[in-house]
Amino acid sequence: MTTQKRRLGIAQLSLVGTAPPDLVGIAAQAGFDFIGARVRPVTTTERPYNLQPGSPMLKETLERMADTGITVEDIEFLLLDGTGLQNGQDQREAWLHMMEAGQALGASSLTVACADPDLGRFEEHLAQMTQDGKAYGIMPTLEPIAYQTVRSVPEALKLAQRAGCRIVVDALHVNRFGGTAAELEAAADLVPLIQLCDGPAAAPASREALITESRSERGVPGEGEFGLAALVAAFPADIPVSVETPSNSRAAARGELAWAKHLKAAADSVLVTSANNAAALTGSNR
Repeated sequence: MTTQKRRLGIAQLSLVGTAPPDLVGIAAQAGFDFIGARVRPVTTTERPYNLQPGSPMLKETLERMADTGITVEDIEFLLLDGTGLQNGQDQREAWLHMMEAGQALGASSLTVACADPDLGRFEEHLAQMTQDGKAYGIMPTLEPIAYQTVRSVPEALKLAQRAGCRIVVDALHVNRFGGTAAELEAAADLVPLIQLCDGPAAAPASREALITESRSERGVPGEGEFGLAALVAAFPADIPVSVETPSNSRAAARGELAWAKHLKAAADSVLVTSANNAAALTGSNR
């Protein structure tokens, strides 16, 4: 029996200071299949990348994609907080610009999270985003985040089903809000992408520490206590995995390419273990 090889990519957050054209080249050298692109900065301290149609950076990124065969799977990141404005920009205007960039890159999804205390209002915005995305071939994917308003797989699943979109599963947040295998299996049909990292079983004690861990100091896949092989095995083999493992200190110490190669080797090991475990379970059930 031939086991399907799961597609593996590297998320922008793993090398958040690396411009997308350079990330494409690094991903190719490290052996990844795709990247995630940050077409809108999440914080005011992040380096912005102009990937709008007509921009020089988009042109260079597309050229490197054509040269290497690397694709863009997903774009990110928009936090909907209900105010209608974010960094002085209308949020619908923001996601339409993101979708324009995503369409130009050939991406299929846009990651969104909820910081809106009014879930009814958030659901309306998510539904509008889903409707808007149809014109661009971009599907919103709601990510439940441990320190935001939507912080569980069942809640994200319910909202996504009502809005007509999908959800992203991030290993860090699943472990931090206590997601279960049953919840993951129930959501599997609506998950187009799994984000992989690792860490200690014990969560940071404060919201601020959770944010710091999430944005800048995650563990390398397989080097922590998250049970990643079982998490990956909850999803069909055609669901790709994106390594989202930022570590400012270790990436700086190793260098960009060496860090990417380290993450690739670590993720490969997790995927092999997951596939072997699944095959053994299938064999034992015959």
